Amino acid sequence: MPLALLALAVSAFGIGTTEFVMMGLLPNVADDLGTSVPTAGYLVSAYAIGVVLGAPLLTGLGSRVPRKKMLLLLMALFTIGNLASALAPDFGWLVAGRFLAGLPHGAFFGVGAVVAARLVAEGRQARAVATMFLGLTVANIVGVPAATLLGQHLGWRATFLVVAAIGLAAMAALARLVPRIPVEAHQDVRRELRALGNRQVLLGLLTAVFGFAGVFAVYSYLSAMTTKAMGFGESSVTLVLALFGIGMTLGALAAGPLTDRALRPTLYGSLGALAVVLVAFPFTVHVQWAALVMVVLLGAVGFMTTTPLQMLVMNKAKDAPTLASASNHSAFNLANAGGAWLGGVAIAAGWGWTSPAFVGAVLAVAGLAIAATAGYLDRGEGKGSRVVAAHKSRPAPSSARPAAHPARPAFEDGTVTPGGPEATSAPGPSGHSS
Repeated sequence: MPLALLALAVSAFGIGTTEFVMMGLLPNVADDLGTSVPTAGYLVSAYAIGVVLGAPLLTGLGSRVPRKKMLLLLMALFTIGNLASALAPDFGWLVAGRFLAGLPHGAFFGVGAVVAARLVAEGRQARAVATMFLGLTVANIVGVPAATLLGQHLGWRATFLVVAAIGLAAMAALARLVPRIPVEAHQDVRRELRALGNRQVLLGLLTAVFGFAGVFAVYSYLSAMTTKAMGFGESSVTLVLALFGIGMTLGALAAGPLTDRALRPTLYGSLGALAVVLVAFPFTVHVQWAALVMVVLLGAVGFMTTTPLQMLVMNKAKDAPTLASASNHSAFNLANAGGAWLGGVAIAAGWGWTSPAFVGAVLAVAGLAIAATAGYLDRGEGKGSRVVAAHKSRPAPSSARPAAHPARPAFEDGTVTPGGPEATSAPGPSGHSS
């Protein structure tokens, strides 16, 4: 795997930290700015709305911008948003800062996933994308707990200053390690929009909305479940969140090679396992060691869905995958908001603190049904459900610059590989065509 993936992972670490840390800082922000915790919850929504709107908007506006430059511009906007959050004089300005920080989120992962896939050989694209996402999962092990503790002891503003510093470090890594990858001559926003209208892409996005909502129906209330259902003290909340992050990392590590081998079966298996874990969760939550095991499993099977969904929409969008890839993150954030809302409805109805797990199981089953329907329709069109590279990669020439627009071999199911045949199993930092 090329070092450029490290720069993408560092960027993902910063994005993941700022996305999830607000959940642990809501009481601190509410006290400091003189508002209630429920009102402070709008800060989570502001970020999510920024992601949903920013993913298609910024991706479309940057459709003709070279990939590396686009990544740098998006990370600069992310850094400015976090700096604005740290310096916000009142609650309204903080909401604006969170919205601004969320705008580049989806577009960055959309462009970054395409870049990651283009840096490696056929049959390794999903592992490359999963490597980038490792930064997001490690953020939940290290970044979010550490940033939460920092905010609790030095104030929430210090947290966003540190995240802004991570953004600057990520920009330096991107500038140094990511090769120049020009935009293809035929690439434009109209082509991207047409690709987004592909039925398989839309079904993939819908799968993400329902399937991943099952994860957030529980994760949004995991802190409360830790103290009110599992019987742990407040000091254990950080540990439980870190265990969830460890599970996410294990899921990401497993998802890469599994997705490269068989995309749809990996998606079906992860969604089915997610439903099973969510159903079992309420029955084990009162046994502390079992509850901790289930938290790890929930993070693992939940995050295993992200890589196959990301690769699915990229493959089905064929030669215009960027907007579809970015829109996938809009779908994930709709899932975050919807899952949290439905889980809260279950708790407010008096069904108990573990009731969001049953809500999540229903959502996961719905996502599985949509994914299975998409697979059936795909097979009915004469395309296999397994996505396995059908051609062996050809070693790249020693020249640092391959042809600008190489031919792209197809997968067995008729989709087009994100990379070209010029990719090698361990490419150097020389530029490959996007």
